Amino acid sequence: MSIDEGYGPTWDSDDEYDNFIRKMNPPSIIIDNDSLVDATIVKVGSANEYGILLEVIQVLMDLNLVISKAYITSDGGWFMDVFNVTDKEGMKLKDKAAIAEIEGYIRKSLGADSRYMPAKRRSVGVAASTDHNVIELTGSDRPGLLSEVSAVLASLKCNVVSAEIWTHNTRVAAVMRVTDEDTMLAVTDTVRLEMIKERLSYLLRGNNLSRGAAMAEASGTSATNTERRLHQMMLSDGDTEEFHGHVPAQPQRPNVTVRNWKDKDYSVVTIRCKDRPKLLFDTVCTLTDLRYVVYHANIDASNNQAYQVNTHNPTYP
Repeated sequence: MSIDEGYGPTWDSDDEYDNFIRKMNPPSIIIDNDSLVDATIVKVGSANEYGILLEVIQVLMDLNLVISKAYITSDGGWFMDVFNVTDKEGMKLKDKAAIAEIEGYIRKSLGADSRYMPAKRRSVGVAASTDHNVIELTGSDRPGLLSEVSAVLASLKCNVVSAEIWTHNTRVAAVMRVTDEDTMLAVTDTVRLEMIKERLSYLLRGNNLSRGAAMAEASGTSATNTERRLHQMMLSDGDTEEFHGHVPAQPQRPNVTVRNWKDKDYSVVTIRCKDRPKLLFDTVCTLTDLRYVVYHANIDASNNQAYQVNTHNPTYP
């Protein structure tokens, strides 16, 4: 930030301005454990900005909380979200110390000193932290691919610490964390890193040369949740479905409808489907990646079924 005499402060970047807004309008966190018998109510209010809903839901997922109902509104410069949450066993929160810890974690995660950047789109590849390398891969899926990738890394004396892989429409995206086999720390030799990229890129191309593998620098991956990153990678890889004409009925297929409210400049997305863990997170990730902002939403998950109504319009931050 700099001061221009007669004109007040000027901002060097959008992030600096957003952090200033967060400091001037700290998030409001209220945890109500008395109103409901079967759930704890978490109310979150904050200055409204692009991606803030995804950020809040991500924090709740990090805390291993299950969202059974949610009411979301974000018109104007302020947003207010109300979540009914339980633990993994479907029980309301009871430990007062744990509740205070959860409140503190949410407040810290949404504060000005912590910046989650859902809109940032990175290339796919390898990045090093002090204790491991993050390898991001996209390519053609085939049986035994994971075993082949592991074998290549083992031959290059790399130890796989963790890996998460998504497959869809014959494509695969993976985020892997690896260390040097001998030091158990990150690989830092640039020649060796280039060899890892070359070997894995060749492996991922497989027999489909029209759509190859992607592997380049991916600095900062550790700042983004792994599942959030996999959403971005799949979208960047062109993993979308288009339906033409009649779609045969499928018992487990989600029922999704989109209606346009032209008078309000909104689109209304209604989703009915079988409930599953992190369904709301995946829905909001998809809308955010497609550059939509959720202004109002009503979410209800009961009897193993999920019902979501989202009103949104496109944004171009």
